[in-house]
Amino acid sequence: MELGIRGRKAIVNGGSAGMGKETALALAREGVELYISARGEERLRCVAGEIASETGVKVTPVVADHSTDEGRAAILAACPEPDILVGTCSPPPMTPDYREISMEQWRSALDISLLSPVQFIHAVTDGMCQRGWGRIVNIATVAAKYPLELRVLSGSTRAALVNYTGAVALRVARHNVTLNNILPGMYHTDFVEKQLNARAEQNGTSYEEEVGKMVVDFDIAAGRFGDSVDVGNMAAMLCSQFAGYMVGQSIVMDGGATRSTF
Repeated sequence: MELGIRGRKAIVNGGSAGMGKETALALAREGVELYISARGEERLRCVAGEIASETGVKVTPVVADHSTDEGRAAILAACPEPDILVGTCSPPPMTPDYREISMEQWRSALDISLLSPVQFIHAVTDGMCQRGWGRIVNIATVAAKYPLELRVLSGSTRAALVNYTGAVALRVARHNVTLNNILPGMYHTDFVEKQLNARAEQNGTSYEEEVGKMVVDFDIAAGRFGDSVDVGNMAAMLCSQFAGYMVGQSIVMDGGATRSTF
């Protein structure tokens, strides 16, 4: 399906792995020129090369920490007038006991998953409105809608981001600029694999067994963890010409782990 965004320019923050990488690849397959950022230079440049080789589009890697002023400046200097902005990041650690969360962890979570996307949205929306077209997608977490102690560091900051996104979306929608959120549940990502492999080593089990336990514990209707490719394709759709009437929405992608009519 042609999404009508060929030739557009996109910033994808956190684009070297997982859902960010799959989003970048999905956009590239639609002919979108990419500017992808991440902190790890080697992996970022490798991924940029892979995407450019497969799709033939221009892919510019920007080695930067998008949670810092310096990092944001570097990314926006590389692409000062993006048509598309997609934001994701490495999630904060799981928190089985909320009382053990340190102030340093709170500040880091706020910088990475709330203040950074807010600053980016602020930086790019005026230009998008002037040009009469723009798409912004935040890849957040289902914990933003359904509180869970295990993900309180991630869910609380992203809940604030969802609120902010919805408010800004109402302001800019008349200019054909949309802001929406994707709220993923449990997926096979580097972060999850690291966490569950550590748990498996401690419990004398395997990664697959730990995944199976979480599928049961969280009653995931699909009976499995998700694939980042699905999130990437959904993000690309929200960046398409067909998403002009999607205003301030938060789409849950969790395999049916949560139950809600709305």
